[in-house]
Amino acid sequence: MAVTADRLTLVRVCALLLVALSLVPGAAHVSELPNKIALPRDHYMLVQQIYRGWALFGILIFAALAATAAQALLLRHQRTAFRLSLSAFLCLAAAQAVFWLFTYPVNVASANWTRIPEGFEAARRQWEYSHAAGAALTGAALIALILCHVGARRGD
Repeated sequence: MAVTADRLTLVRVCALLLVALSLVPGAAHVSELPNKIALPRDHYMLVQQIYRGWALFGILIFAALAATAAQALLLRHQRTAFRLSLSAFLCLAAAQAVFWLFTYPVNVASANWTRIPEGFEAARRQWEYSHAAGAALTGAALIALILCHVGARRGD
């Protein structure tokens, strides 16, 4: 089946929008990190309550993964565009690996920061810096998609 320009445009716009929206929580974590990382334990525990309901961002992340995979599939015959799209997908997948390997275990240990985890300082650093790493990877995915879009506009 041939890829229509309209279908490809729709997938590209969805991928860009979903990845950009997926960057919002990570960028918020990175922005807060310098001020939060040194807070006294009790203050930190209080501030962490602002994240209630943020798990819903997971819907965006999985949609972004699907959209970038669809874009890569649609562009598989265009070498540069395919590589950039695949890079975006792999960056998002790596961000998810960081979340599940480093962030999520702290969420479990702290019951989503409703109880103080053992090794509080180490848990806090792991949680904060794993979010920062995920944000960097999501940002890299967004840059790859932008480069793919710019290349398409130039005819690359």
